[in-house]
Amino acid sequence: MIRLALPVFAMAATALMGIAVIAVLTAGYDTLRPILLAAAVGLAVSLPVTWAVVRKLTGR
Repeated sequence: MIRLALPVFAMAATALMGIAVIAVLTAGYDTLRPILLAAAVGLAVSLPVTWAVVRKLTGR
């Protein structure tokens, strides 16, 4: 399961962090703190997303 979770996590984390940073920049927050916070939130959200996707793919 871990062999599948690592690539899924890499893709999910990249996508969700990018979406969060784009949303923050679009909202007008262009300093370092909001951008880093958005990236951290995207990373944190990608963990349960990865878990759910891997569970669906493996059928567990």
